[in-house]
Formats: sequence, C-alpha cells, structure tokens
Amino acid sequence: MADFSTDKINEMAKLAIEALEDKKAEDIRVIDISQVSVLADYFIIANGSNRSQIQALSDSVEEKLGRAGYPLKQMEGYENANWVLLDFGDIMVHIFDHENRLFYDLERIWRDGRIVDVDSLKNM
Repeated sequence: MADFSTDKINEMAKLAIEALEDKKAEDIRVIDISQVSVLADYFIIANGSNRSQIQALSDSVEEKLGRAGYPLKQMEGYENANWVLLDFGDIMVHIFDHENRLFYDLERIWRDGRIVDVDSLKNM
C-alpha cells in the first residue's frame, strides 16, 4: 500500500532523478514494481564512478527529497558506498559502483516490473 498518492510518488521519483542528474549519475533507470511487489512503487537505479561520487549522489537525493517533505526512512551501504540503498517508502533509490551494478543486476531480477522512460517520467 502506498504512503502517498500516485502524483506524489511521481513527484518523488522526479525529484530523485533531478538530484541524481545534478551530481552526474550514470545510466539512470526507473522500474515500476507496483504491480509485482509491495516493497515500493518505483526502483530508481543509477551508478557513480567512485565512492565519493556515490556518497554525493546519496546526499543529493536525501537532501532534495527531504526539503520537499519526503523523509528518508532508511539508508544502507553509505560507508562502503559500493551499493547505497535509499528507502523513501514508495520509491527506493539504488546507487551502485559499476562492478556491483553489473553483479547484482537489479534490472534482470526485477524484469517483471515495467521499465519507465526517465524523460517521460520527468515530463509527467
């Protein structure tokens, strides 16, 4: 069950994408998992090139969503920064280094979800 309305969830996703783009995240993907899981409505997946950038990406997402009134529920992996998970309830943001993104391959694991075009989401 969603914590927020569909419009608010889309706004959260747009803000997260903007925050990632502001810090030059690579290969941003969005998967709508609302029909296949109760974990969240969207997984947003991106990667950074090194530990410092991954932490900066995480900080940027947390700050941008927090300022908009969407508090972070849980964060995992920030210290090592090879896979940081930011859980905002209705959206989960996964920020990887290159190696771990390939290894964990969330896009394959969640292939039953619907891939959402990032540009279309930003223009909703």
